[in-house]
Amino acid sequence: MPSDQTLLFHLSDIHFGLEDNQALDWVKQEIAARQPDAVAITGDLTMRARHHEFQAATHWITTLDVPVTVEVGNHDMPYFNLLERFFAPYRRFQGMQDLVEKAIDLPGLAIVPLKTAVRAQPRFNWSKGWVTDDALQKCLALIDALPAGTKALVAVHHPLREVGTEGTALTKNGSKALQELAKRPVLAVLSGHVHDAFDIVEQTGNGPVRMIGAGTLSKRTRSTPPSFNELRWDGAELQVTVRNLDDVATRDMMIDDVPEDAMPPRNPGDPVAPVRQIPRTDPPVS
Repeated sequence: MPSDQTLLFHLSDIHFGLEDNQALDWVKQEIAARQPDAVAITGDLTMRARHHEFQAATHWITTLDVPVTVEVGNHDMPYFNLLERFFAPYRRFQGMQDLVEKAIDLPGLAIVPLKTAVRAQPRFNWSKGWVTDDALQKCLALIDALPAGTKALVAVHHPLREVGTEGTALTKNGSKALQELAKRPVLAVLSGHVHDAFDIVEQTGNGPVRMIGAGTLSKRTRSTPPSFNELRWDGAELQVTVRNLDDVATRDMMIDDVPEDAMPPRNPGDPVAPVRQIPRTDPPVS
């Protein structure tokens, strides 16, 4: 790779507790060999936020030996201890707390966090995203403070597209966030949650915003095998390559659009989103 390029690895939805160890070993070897300038992990480190899952996640992440930023996913909030969920939701990140929602500054480029996982919300499904005013203002302030000419990659867990109805909205206030990000030097929004990669452009009233999603490194695959994104930035263009053990081409690894509810299918025959079908030997685990 030319020295004037920045190399980033974008991982998501590792789900320790149901992790794919073969995929994790491969990714760790790739990180050790390629030494990316930074690794962005966009949430869902664990399956049920259990202590032993966080211990495994902490060990794996803190031994990567490269700069890392970690977003909080909906699966990383305590499931079974509501007191802890409401009053100390990040306690189980102990051991990697310095990496949580960490901004990373690189030459001409910065990774800026935007929290979308919340402790509770006034709708039944708490797994969905929510951009609070405080979280958005914190993100925008970090972008606005960047040196002139610096581009931003915004790291979130949930894709920001808002489809306009309370019952099926992917991320509450997602449209508002995209409108604000479109006013700023944002290269792309990096996310996870849907377990399949994508690279789409969302049009807003203030201009377009690129949305890049990473797949999963767990056994909870949906439409494509476990994967991660390799991003290259040369100061003018951001290139995305979806890396996977099955050597499936990048375009065939990407779903055509973000599903409205970003949830697994209720029945094996239910479609999640328009996808390019990938031959596989094992059925996905739902």
